[in-house]
Amino acid sequence: MSRFHTLTVQDVRQESRDAVSIAFAIPDELKDTFRFTQGQYLTLRREIDGEEIRRSYSICTGTLDNEIRVAVKQVPEGRFSTFANQSLSVGDTLEVMPPQGRFFTSLNPERQGHYLAVAAGSGITPILSIIATTLEVEPRSRFTLLYGNRSTAGTLFRDRLQGLKDRYLERLNLVYIFSREEQEVALYNGRIDADKCHALFDRWLDVKGLEAAFLCGPLEMTEQASEALKAHGLASERIHRELFGTATAGNKPRQATGVGQVDVDQARVEVMIDGRRLAFEMPRDGESILEAGNAHGAELPFSCQAGVCSTCLAKVEEGEVEMYANYALEDYEIEAGLVLSCQCRPVSDTVILNFDH
Repeated sequence: MSRFHTLTVQDVRQESRDAVSIAFAIPDELKDTFRFTQGQYLTLRREIDGEEIRRSYSICTGTLDNEIRVAVKQVPEGRFSTFANQSLSVGDTLEVMPPQGRFFTSLNPERQGHYLAVAAGSGITPILSIIATTLEVEPRSRFTLLYGNRSTAGTLFRDRLQGLKDRYLERLNLVYIFSREEQEVALYNGRIDADKCHALFDRWLDVKGLEAAFLCGPLEMTEQASEALKAHGLASERIHRELFGTATAGNKPRQATGVGQVDVDQARVEVMIDGRRLAFEMPRDGESILEAGNAHGAELPFSCQAGVCSTCLAKVEEGEVEMYANYALEDYEIEAGLVLSCQCRPVSDTVILNFDH
């Protein structure tokens, strides 16, 4: 799963003024490798101006669409997003890691459930995949989407969402929230924040009866929406979050497994990746285990290196570590020993991380 594969760009589609979607041609021998679950993402790698750049982008197609496509929104000074939006063409190749991520729940064709998604801006990308797949796989389930943008013109995938609405007229409810475009219903104006969520949930949703809620967008929005859902009675294990960009400055170390500190400068770390084992020593207060491992030739997977994307996910098999930032793992996952190696420093004398968990 940690290997990159060279894929040919099959299609580049302009989705909005500042966003494109990219579809890949998957060779027959890689069909199983690139089979994905709704809500997952791809990590892309490309050398740009002599430097290796890695970025993770969510898959925007449903699992039954017979296509794997990601969306890339251009961001100011974003090297990869600028390249993708301005220079990438059909026939070009990119190095792509197999699908990853846990932003989904298992589906059951017999289920009759009601799902909620709250998205802002490009946070719609994995949500689109989740909605399309859920409504097709579970023919008796319903989906409500609260989607925040500045205006109609800047709404990513609006046509695709309308196509889903036309197909699933009675089972898909679309609610657009605009911050810079006035709508007739006052409740639909502004930003998706705590007050907006409480007002919408009070009037339109039986929150306690939701099968699951999916939140994707900026950190503040997902946190406020999550707290509002909990306040209305939805269990935390039914709330799933994915972030698009966040600041990590000022985070305090967070204990991931084990307790206590050991007053020793060096630790022995062993990593298990693709069936291989590599052991090395590293300082406790320096670089992350991911950085140290790759400096010793481990070829550990990574992308954002900010505690957001979970490409560097590993399981602690032995020892204790601490995480300095975590925007990807739930509490129950941490309790099970899962960590983000890009944010991990060793605490115990010996640490063993399993990337093949």
